[in-house]
Amino acid sequence: MMTTQVRHLPEQSRYELALDGGTAYATYHRQGDIAVIDHTVTPPELRGQGIAGRLVKGMLADMRAQGLKVVPACSFVAVYFRRHPEERDLLARPE
Repeated sequence: MMTTQVRHLPEQSRYELALDGGTAYATYHRQGDIAVIDHTVTPPELRGQGIAGRLVKGMLADMRAQGLKVVPACSFVAVYFRRHPEERDLLARPE
């Protein structure tokens, strides 16, 4: 289960991490070379296991590879950036 990869579904403006207990996902919208991350959802039965953090880490790695900058409109992603200063270079508006 722990080797599951984050998948990008660009036609849905969504990243997801499918696991046995359900699917965690994050939605975003593009504004040119900026990705505004709107929402992160983890099924209740998967909460507290670090799933959302894995999802965000994989999503940010993909956005970095695409040369995008990020605006964390989702509170979980904003907290993730505060806890992971090594990722802050991705912020469109650095804190």
